[in-house]
Amino acid sequence: MYLSYKLVIPLLFAILAACTDEQQKITKQVEKLFKGGSSHTNNWAVLVCTSRFWFNYRHVANALSVYRSVKRLGIPDSQIILMLADDMACNARNPRPGKVYNNKDETIDVYGSDVEVDYRGYEVTVENFIRVLTGRLPPDTPRSKRLSTDDRSNVLVYMTGHGGEDFLKFQDAEEISNVELADAFEQMWQKRRYHELLFIIDTCQAVSMYGKFYSPNIMSIASSQIGEDSLSHHVDPTIGVYIIDRYTYYLLEFLESTRPGSRKTMAQLFEICPRHQCISSTGVSTHLFRRRPDQTLVTDFFGSVRTVDTSDDFLHISPKSKALERSTDNVPLSRGHFSHVTQFLGDQLDQLKILPQPDKTSLGSKIERAASAAFLLVVVMAIIKSLIG
Repeated sequence: MYLSYKLVIPLLFAILAACTDEQQKITKQVEKLFKGGSSHTNNWAVLVCTSRFWFNYRHVANALSVYRSVKRLGIPDSQIILMLADDMACNARNPRPGKVYNNKDETIDVYGSDVEVDYRGYEVTVENFIRVLTGRLPPDTPRSKRLSTDDRSNVLVYMTGHGGEDFLKFQDAEEISNVELADAFEQMWQKRRYHELLFIIDTCQAVSMYGKFYSPNIMSIASSQIGEDSLSHHVDPTIGVYIIDRYTYYLLEFLESTRPGSRKTMAQLFEICPRHQCISSTGVSTHLFRRRPDQTLVTDFFGSVRTVDTSDDFLHISPKSKALERSTDNVPLSRGHFSHVTQFLGDQLDQLKILPQPDKTSLGSKIERAASAAFLLVVVMAIIKSLIG
């Protein structure tokens, strides 16, 4: 039986085209996975309650509730700075000693048994807060009290207390202005202390606190407009005071339904507290932020757990250096196919030094492709020979 080369050649090119299409399909899947995502590598949170005295119980509960949520979503205590101006758990008026609740049902003790308060009582000052943000701390400051961020850190800054237009009070003794806060964030940017920053504030006339921001990559959320109060949510009759503020109550309701790896976006978070629920109009500022809110995940700020996708597909990568030849244990590594499960350490995949992109113009790459084509031709011819033999 005779098979014309006019049939063999088109068959060979069809097989080669199919292999190329499959390779391109896998590459597009990888690019889609990383496109539009945050290129941060670590998450930090600075959570601040600025109020003292028993009747401000709710402000302490606000900060502790957010603290519990970010820990549950993956940010460790070593990357959380918690500042509480008063200790409600040990207050003599507390009918539940050692406990702090954010709901009258008292189902969750937000103080818990493993809370780590970094700045407590009279340590919570405007000076210490700005020093933490900017890194201008005395040399003997313990690591636990330092915000050790870098230019790949996503930082959540949450503040709660009593405020007014353009200021937030600290312990009824001093106040921080919106200008001072804006300048502190600018110092952070100049010193490469954050990659992206989410600022949330729950206080009266909260919008005024982000009105002076001018640094890049900052997204801001406020619980009330200028001229509006930020109101409390409900009273616990046993404790005898309001125990949480409205905006934070609905923020926590949203976070409680969020799990590590969630695909919920910041655009969804913006809608958590409409006016009929908050009794105030929330404010949002995204003009300084480089990404779209509907493409920014909530867990980019409230979590620290990476999503890992596994696949049976493989990418063929031609190394340009000897970095892939041996592992850290001096064990030879394969130079053929590598799984495309990678850690996202930069804006683009070609920034990874351990997985260099193939150089299609190099002599080695050309030889490798020619060898692959020749091998495939031999296989095809062997199959054809067996069919016609």
